[in-house]
Amino acid sequence: MLRRLPIFLALLLSASSPLRAQVLIDMAKINCSQFATYKIADPDRIAIWLNGYFHGKRGDLIVDTQELAGNTDKIQEYCIQNPDVPLMQAVETIFGPQD
Repeated sequence: MLRRLPIFLALLLSASSPLRAQVLIDMAKINCSQFATYKIADPDRIAIWLNGYFHGKRGDLIVDTQELAGNTDKIQEYCIQNPDVPLMQAVETIFGPQD
């Protein structure tokens, strides 16, 4: 019985550890409806990615967290009114071309 105890404990621990699925999101395919209604992920998390993406394109390494929160609200409001618009297009419409 003592010989089986380590095997039993190993099986018990491996069975109780949470599994994490890798989720990949193609940002070009997200529309406003999916963003505003939490269908893909929390809009705040997506907005953080968007902020980093567009700031990176400009070479801007500054993150203004208050501005980020306000911009997230602007995107959500726009997306509620325009649910079929692609999210990346919505960001460019609200804030202008981000090149």
